[in-house]
Parts: sequence; C-alpha cells; structure tokens
Amino acid sequence: MVLASYYVRVPSLKSSVGLTDGRLGVVLTFAAVAALLGMQFAAALSARYGSSLVARVSAVALPVSLSVVGLSGGFVPLLAALLLFGAVGGLLDVAMNSQAIAVERALDRPVMNGCHAAWSLGSIIGSLLGSLAVKGDVPLTWHYLLLGVPVVVFAAVIGRWLMPVADGRAPEMDAGERPAAGRRSGWSPAVVLFGVMGAAVLLLEGAVSTWSGVYLHEDRGATLAVASLAYVGFSALQAAGRLFGDRLHRRFGAVRLVFCGGLLAIAGLALALVPSPAVAIAGFAVLGAGLSVLLPVILSAVGHSSAQRYGPASVATAVSRFTTVSYAGILLGPVVVGWLAEGLGLTWTLAGLQVLLVGVVLLARRTAAADQREQAPGRTG
Repeated sequence: MVLASYYVRVPSLKSSVGLTDGRLGVVLTFAAVAALLGMQFAAALSARYGSSLVARVSAVALPVSLSVVGLSGGFVPLLAALLLFGAVGGLLDVAMNSQAIAVERALDRPVMNGCHAAWSLGSIIGSLLGSLAVKGDVPLTWHYLLLGVPVVVFAAVIGRWLMPVADGRAPEMDAGERPAAGRRSGWSPAVVLFGVMGAAVLLLEGAVSTWSGVYLHEDRGATLAVASLAYVGFSALQAAGRLFGDRLHRRFGAVRLVFCGGLLAIAGLALALVPSPAVAIAGFAVLGAGLSVLLPVILSAVGHSSAQRYGPASVATAVSRFTTVSYAGILLGPVVVGWLAEGLGLTWTLAGLQVLLVGVVLLARRTAAADQREQAPGRTG
C-alpha cells in the first residue's frame, strides 16, 4: 500500500516540489539506488539482529519515511527524504522475504506465493486509495500522513506475530559438511543464476507496467481508456495466480510450476501481440497469470538452497544478493524497451522479450531446491 501510494502520486510530487522532467528522473533513480543500498545493509542487520526484528522496525519506518517525503519542500530535502524511504524499502524487501523462507522451513510447506499475493493486493488497494486522493484533491502531505498513521499501527501490531528466527548466527559445522565459499559474501553461482532469472521476470513485469498501454494505444489504435485495461488485467490475474500459487506448488512441485508458468506467460505474450486490442488485453492478463508464480518460487529456491548449503544464517545474505541482481530488471526494463522500440518498433521489441521467458523455462529445473525445505530447529514430526 505504501509503495503504491508513492508511485500513484509521483505527478503530484513533481508539481508540489516544482521538478522538471530531468530532475524527476534524478529523483526516481535516487530512490531506486537507495533501495539497492538498503538491500545490502539488510543482510548484515539480519545476521546481527535477526530478520524478524529488521522486518518489524522497517515496516513501521516505511510509512513514516513516506510522510517525510510528503513534507519535503524542495529538491535537496526531497532527495534526502527519498534516500531514507528507498533504503527502508530495501531493508523491508529483504527482511520480509527472509521471513517467508523461515516460515516455509518451519511449516515445511510453501507460503511465498501467498506473501506476494498480499503484496499485490496491497498495491491494488494503495493505488485505488491514491486515485481517490487525487480525484478528491487531497494534498500530498495529508494523503501520506493519513495513510501513514493506520499503517504504522497495523505494522506494529502484526510485527509481534513474526517468527523470531534465530538467523543471527550460523551453526557450527565441519569444513567438509558445507562449502565455505560464498557463505559470507552471498555471491554464489546459484544465487547469481537465480538473480538473472528474477531479473528476466521483473524486466517483463516492468515492460508491461510501463509500455503495455502505450503499445495498445499507438500500435493497436486503442483509446486511452481501453489501453489502460492491459495493466489492470495483468495485475488482477497476477494477484489471482499468487493466491493459488502455494496450492499449485504443493501439488505439482517447483519445477513443474515454473515450467508451466513460463509456458503460460509465453502464450500470453503471443496473444498480446495480436492486432485486436481485446485479444491483446486478454493476452496481457494471461501473461500476468503465468508470471505470477515465477518470482516467488525462484525466491524460495534461493533461500532453501542457501540454507541447505551454508546454514540458516546465510538466507538473508543470499536474498539480498538475489534481490540486487534481479532488481536490475526493474531499473533497466523500461529503458531497454524504450531504446529498442525506437529502432525496432514496440511490437517487435515486445515479441523479442519471449527470449527471456524461454530462458526461464529452460532453467526451471534449477528451482527444485524450493521443494527441499529443511525443517527449522526444534520442529519434529
């Protein structure tokens, strides 16, 4: 909800601070870089204090930092506020995903898709509330403050239920038991490979969110109102797919789920390239359903493979490194698509993104680690 409220009010933020297009680009990039920095600190903080404490503190701090963004009255104060907001967001991203992996290990069943479904639903709610705030001419400062108070209370209460994972110290082990290389740095070959898979998925998500409406309007002749339905359909089926993702994961396993999800995404993107706007909108919706389960399962594979290989204390570090690599898809996706579209056209550029999906499908077998959940210490039966 908090991040969606930030994104939906970017035009309001631009006008309230008096930013040019160039300075707005700097501001948005600065926030993204700050998030990357926060992800790096998340690993060290989780190793020292545990991911549950990091998640609790950052969940409360995120809406507070958004309120600070709303109070910024100039370019430099806004940069400082976004440094805080982006860094806290990066901390929360890594800590919450680490918590989800810990819960999976404790319960011995997948829950990652459900967690990401909650994120998707929160984004939808935040976007709707933001749209209502814009329509009602609610000042940016008041919008962020009115949103922040209940979210802070909610985060503080819910945070008490997070699992107190003892991930601050790695268990003692013999040198022959688990390899030492990559345990401290987190940069193992598996994490990098999973990160590339995640970057491919996020690049596609970024391309749809940024370019699907433009593609339908300019290349397929749809009205602006009709063109906007592409992202609505994509988001709705992505959220729905994640609601059922854990059940599908339990029934079919990670490899089959990623393989079939990738094939469904390929079919959806192919439909999206059909000249009919109605069929294209349906295609983007199918693409959302196919992509929905990919990133959560890949994340589970990152955490469980790291826990098995290097011990539970390595999970937060592995997740932070994975997120750093995969985040490149969000940062580069809209830029790469725009650059290629200038030379090839938007239709051919979107068609070329099928290569990324084919790559994910071919690497589906690597996600088998998501089904190999070690039970957390103390769990029996």
